[in-house]
Amino acid sequence: MRSSNKGYPRQAKYRILTVISHYLPGYKAGGPIRTVANLVEWLGDDFQIHIVTSDRDLGDQPYASMRAGDWQTVGKAKVLYLPPQAFRLSAWRQVLGSLDYDLLYLNSVFSPLTVETLFLRRIGKIPEKPIVLAPRGELSPGALSLKRFKKRPYISLAKFLGLYRNLFWQASSEYERQEILSNFGGSVNGKTSFVFIAPDLPPRIPQKTALQSPLKEKGVAKVVFLSRISRKKNLDLALQLLGNIAGQVQFDIYGPIEDRWYWQSCQALIAQLPENIQVRYQGAITPERAGEVFSQYHLFFFPTRGENFGHVILEALCAGCLILTSDQTPWRNLAAEKVGWDVPLSAPEEFGAALKELVSMSEPIFRERSRLAQAYGITFAENPALVEANRELFHRALTTLSANSR
Repeated sequence: MRSSNKGYPRQAKYRILTVISHYLPGYKAGGPIRTVANLVEWLGDDFQIHIVTSDRDLGDQPYASMRAGDWQTVGKAKVLYLPPQAFRLSAWRQVLGSLDYDLLYLNSVFSPLTVETLFLRRIGKIPEKPIVLAPRGELSPGALSLKRFKKRPYISLAKFLGLYRNLFWQASSEYERQEILSNFGGSVNGKTSFVFIAPDLPPRIPQKTALQSPLKEKGVAKVVFLSRISRKKNLDLALQLLGNIAGQVQFDIYGPIEDRWYWQSCQALIAQLPENIQVRYQGAITPERAGEVFSQYHLFFFPTRGENFGHVILEALCAGCLILTSDQTPWRNLAAEKVGWDVPLSAPEEFGAALKELVSMSEPIFRERSRLAQAYGITFAENPALVEANRELFHRALTTLSANSR
């Protein structure tokens, strides 16, 4: 394994070293990959962005086309793909110690890469540089409810050790800001820790496309679930709720199977559904196909336990697909906008009411809602304030934390 600075030239721009468990061309790890890829596309001309990541997609073999150990150009970034052994503590210390950067950008609270990096900083084994940490939805109540007997003790220990002090937190919304303060308040409220709201950046929209959503008959609905198949995404709840719906419903499931035991429990639920609910598993798709897939359905049903952003929600909206999701995402007040529903996980009857409304919806009403959904999504994606907030995030972290470290 080589970790030289090959392809890592020094320039006047600030150098941001991004650490993420999986990156392009991978896609199975979901939203964080797209978040970082979009950030590179939008800010790659403002900063030198360098990414250290795994040499394989989630659960896969190494990429055949990537040279592990050499810096490679991917879009506007330089990417270093490393094998699993490079991320063990002693090897990871050598990798970080060999690189030149102005700011370290971490994309997880609980990832072993983040934990190891903050531990090495705490014991003085890597340079004291400004750090931006993005929780990526890991601190939502729904996400913390999974493996809580590991996560809660870890948070307490990390706060005691001061691992998360003197860094800059990126919150994607006010909701995530409150989650950070709730879980790391003692660390965040210190004189040298900060929380800055910078929403995840959407992909560039090349052009506005004409609506291609399907015709809508009363009593018939085409519904889709598109995400990783894991407990956090809550597919089992979607299946349970669909079992109580009258009318003809086609429910298609797309996404990589991350948790096979969980998928088996979902298959058992599928087998118990009444004949009017037809379910098909369509496999995993690349992010580039998401818009095409969403345009074939009336509703994206996504009762997730927690999303800091939810790229798939934005993609569905831009394709004119209505949304039914939980209240554990930043996408709120969807019913008021007439583009969908956001429902508390504690209120299954409200999910049921939304599904019944969708199934009984007529073609003219659905067509108008679909048009509103696409306009809503495109307006969000084209908001220049999103890019400016992310740009300011890094500039403020560089200047504020650098000043405090002196």
